[in-house]
Amino acid sequence: MVSAFNLQVETAGERLDRYLSQELPELSRSRIQQLIVEGNVQLNHQVCTTKKIAVKPGDRISIEIPEVTPLELQAQDIPLDILYEDDQLLILNKPAGLVVHPAPGHPDGTLVNALLAHCPHLPGIGGVQRPGIVHRLDKDTTGAIAIAKTDIAYHSLQAQLQAKTARRSYLGVVYGAPKTADGMIDLPIGRHPQDRKKMAVVPTEKGGRSAITHWQIAERLGNYTLIHFQLETGRTHQIRVHSAQIGHPIVGDPVYGSGRSLGVNLPGQALHAWRLKLQHPVSQEWISVTATPPPTFTTLVQILRRRVES
Repeated sequence: MVSAFNLQVETAGERLDRYLSQELPELSRSRIQQLIVEGNVQLNHQVCTTKKIAVKPGDRISIEIPEVTPLELQAQDIPLDILYEDDQLLILNKPAGLVVHPAPGHPDGTLVNALLAHCPHLPGIGGVQRPGIVHRLDKDTTGAIAIAKTDIAYHSLQAQLQAKTARRSYLGVVYGAPKTADGMIDLPIGRHPQDRKKMAVVPTEKGGRSAITHWQIAERLGNYTLIHFQLETGRTHQIRVHSAQIGHPIVGDPVYGSGRSLGVNLPGQALHAWRLKLQHPVSQEWISVTATPPPTFTTLVQILRRRVES
């Protein structure tokens, strides 16, 4: 069930989130900010995802409040491809099709359900619904993902990601052939103003957050290119949005790509979290793992190579 409110502003100069928290005292300020970021608030019939915008007399605001339904997490015996494990952390090679944590539409069969079977003590680490999860991969993005097994590890890995000392490298096949051998994409990313299920390049003054992606060509494959991406930030769908924005969407991306078929039955976008480098939360030694790309990814690259050679 969704609750809806329609308001007309009579006072001026108040920030949107502050105004709504005054008008809807039953909601916490953080809950209101979350609803804004998720695209549940419209200002003058347009989705507004920035909490700092100042409202004016005569503005009309509508807000939809989806019902929050707590999820029952259950341990499920789902195979895990373990790349590294000790008593502090776990690094896995996630397959395509595996959702990281439960959400509406995916109540179970997720990586979290598998982790609860593998590490029964995880529920107290990092939150009830996302135990041990410090970063995520999209459902159909494959590759290396780190899981914290203790509070010490959870806070250490979070800090490394925020400080950009943890390094995340990806391999992706894109449409087209970039003119230069490498580059950097520095474009803010936020919730799409019309489609809240998508992300987009959004100016910071309208709620976009800084997003930086470094890229380097690994192999030219005719009208396609194998690219090595390195994240400096970790926004939702960052590589996919940035690649599409510069005119080279990820092959097989159902949301941001062209939808053209290459004759390979891809489960989703041809994007793989290839390498992960981080410091051990206790010993401080550097850990570097490489996740083998799935067969569909390597088959795609081989087919494109053969097309170039023929």
